[in-house]
Amino acid sequence: MQLPVYTHPTLTVLIDDSDSFLKSLAFQLDPGLARKTFHDTSSALHWLRQSAQPGETPLHVNFDTQNLPPDQCNVALDIERIWRISGQAQRFAVPSVLVVDYSMPQMNGLEFCEAVRDLPCKKILFTGAADEKVAVTAFNRGLIDRYIKKSDDDALDILEQEIVALQREFFLQQTETVRDLLMLHDYTFLQDEALAAVVHELCQRHGFVEYYIFPNPSGILFFTRDGHAKLMIIETERSLHTQYEMARDSDAPESLLLALLEMRVIPYFSDADSDGMYAAQIGENWFRYCAAPTICLGRVTYFWALFDVPAHQLGQPVMSYSQFLRAGAGAGDSVSA
Repeated sequence: MQLPVYTHPTLTVLIDDSDSFLKSLAFQLDPGLARKTFHDTSSALHWLRQSAQPGETPLHVNFDTQNLPPDQCNVALDIERIWRISGQAQRFAVPSVLVVDYSMPQMNGLEFCEAVRDLPCKKILFTGAADEKVAVTAFNRGLIDRYIKKSDDDALDILEQEIVALQREFFLQQTETVRDLLMLHDYTFLQDEALAAVVHELCQRHGFVEYYIFPNPSGILFFTRDGHAKLMIIETERSLHTQYEMARDSDAPESLLLALLEMRVIPYFSDADSDGMYAAQIGENWFRYCAAPTICLGRVTYFWALFDVPAHQLGQPVMSYSQFLRAGAGAGDSVSA
């Protein structure tokens, strides 16, 4: 199990020519899933074309065309821009999963999926029993990611499970290139199943609905449905030793140096202008910025702790998922939660 570089709630788009069926389906879905409904395929196509384009990547290719050959260009990854996605008010309005009826008058579900094949959205064909062979063919052609029969007794439960699974696949796919680059540095935990299990458990326990890779110090920035932030700092023996060396070079108190050497604390010097590292003005107050680590035994040994995030660290106020649901979003037939 891998972790995406970031993930946040998104829109599930329901497309069916029956307005009454759409209202019934939207009403029965988990209220934690934001959804947008269309009973007109032309309107749905127009809206998706405007809304489903991938976001700007935090990658920059730099090369000197006069002095270096093309194969010696370098790629700069701006990790800071990843967590700052949390400041984008419309991040939740990104459509990630389409649930499309098969039998529709303007175009059938497969024709619709063909028309949006180039978009990154995941696609579920919601079919009648008679359409199953058509759905299997479409799945084998890669036109759809799942198909569900409306006639199944547990169709709604299956639909919710698949929506959640496909939203996860959406972010894994969207962040694949960035994740591969991060794996070359201090973010190998992105591909560690043990650490991924810890992140999943934290989301369940604390109600986190979105998270983003965070730099300096390396970790994961979480947000609850109401926008409360927590920072999970993730250290290894090597990175804790780096913390020790930086503190030692800044004449830190012996008590802090010993605690770092013995790996008894995880520091988060959030008030220091030092990229999360120890700074001289902290002095004997270092313990206010530290927490006892929890150990995760993965491919390497991880030491992690959760910290509150000072308001100044985030900058501008963050729109929460709850606020987004209350406000509604975008154009189209309807948006609900």
